[in-house]
Amino acid sequence: MLSGFFAVLAELLLPGAAVLCHDWPILQAVATLPLLLLLSYWCCASVFPESPRWLLATGQIPQAKRSLKEFSIRNGVCLQDEIDPDEVLLTEIDATYGEDCRPKYHSVLELRWTRVIWKNCLILSFTLFIGTGIQYCFTRNLDSYSTNFYFSYFVRVITGALACIFICLTVNNLGRRSVLLFSAIFTGLSSLLLLALTQYLHGGLVLVLSVVGLLFSQALAMLSAFFACEVMPTVVRGGCLGLVLAAGSVGMAASSLMELQNNSGYFLHHVIFASFAVLSVLCIMLLPESKRKPLPDSLKDGESQRRPPLFLSRPDRDDLPLLHTFQQHISVFST
Repeated sequence: MLSGFFAVLAELLLPGAAVLCHDWPILQAVATLPLLLLLSYWCCASVFPESPRWLLATGQIPQAKRSLKEFSIRNGVCLQDEIDPDEVLLTEIDATYGEDCRPKYHSVLELRWTRVIWKNCLILSFTLFIGTGIQYCFTRNLDSYSTNFYFSYFVRVITGALACIFICLTVNNLGRRSVLLFSAIFTGLSSLLLLALTQYLHGGLVLVLSVVGLLFSQALAMLSAFFACEVMPTVVRGGCLGLVLAAGSVGMAASSLMELQNNSGYFLHHVIFASFAVLSVLCIMLLPESKRKPLPDSLKDGESQRRPPLFLSRPDRDDLPLLHTFQQHISVFST
């Protein structure tokens, strides 16, 4: 979620960079060239080490032990006056995995043979697609309220920051699935009200519904990516997260296509995404809850995830007095 704040900060700085550059090719170069720094992921392995969790999950034991030992040294865990704690850890790893453990790699193509993991990936891709694609429906109403380009731009960025704060404050207490469901409900409700009643509502109310829709649609998109990182197994987490983010990119591309076509087909676009938002409410109920649960490592762990019940029952619900008395009589007769 902290990366979401960096994304918001970048969008806030983008208008200032545009003013300084004065030209679109220069701005594009300024925004693109820093991406070359990502090559340091491959060049500087000591700066960006491999995930020990993924190494252990895929059976790469020598690399995992080397990575864990490096982490322990950097964190200052190894003290001269005590027993080396990383040696104890390495011994436990050898006892757990054995000496004949061979690496076993997985790909997203193996999702064809899964049921729960594929379903979770599909639902979260669908919600991220909706969260990014439906934002155009709300920003267009902002354009009708004010013709200033910077007004709609900064409203969208500020609501993105508020969406980050909303998720950080609620998701650890209320749970991932409930907050995602809450965001989908408000996104769909705002979209449906704007779709049906825009011409009958006051301009201020249209503005409020558009801001609320933007807030919760961005929360829906951010939480979908965050949720996907937790429910996808470690062995295929990178590939599954890539599929989910690709669906979000398709949603953003749909909004860009509407801009290029000068809002031609906007009503159909709004109807489709409003319907999808309502459908996503039902789909989210099929997701598991990952709050305070260990991350799944293997495909088997991912398949064992189950959604919590919609309605929690009382613990004494099945404690029927008549049945309890009947069982007492049986125990007496048996003795």
